[in-house]
Amino acid sequence: QVQLVESGGGLVQAGGSLRLSCVVSGTVFSDDTMGWFRQAPGNERELVARITRSMTTVYSDSVRGRFTISRDNAKNTVYLQMNSLKPEDTAVYYCNLRPFGAGGGDTDAWGQGTQVTVSS
Repeated sequence: QVQLVESGGGLVQAGGSLRLSCVVSGTVFSDDTMGWFRQAPGNERELVARITRSMTTVYSDSVRGRFTISRDNAKNTVYLQMNSLKPEDTAVYYCNLRPFGAGGGDTDAWGQGTQVTVSS
């Protein structure tokens, strides 16, 4: 079975940095698309960043230039480096795995989430 475990969240002041990690077990994810999503209270879960097997990255407009997604296939780990954090970045951050060749999100795997709180 595939499991995703996030870590690295916490409380940080505006302007600070955090690095989130997501360790994947139960599969070798090198061909899969990995992503980070977040959900703030009262909001829908939204895409933050995605990275494909070819290392192509996509970022939401709100985080582009501040966040960096990366992956280490040898460690089955994906990271989200978050710099210049803003209070509006406060949310639960979820790691996402979309299998290579999947036609939609119905086969996605998700982690349990890690809380990021940015104070002003």
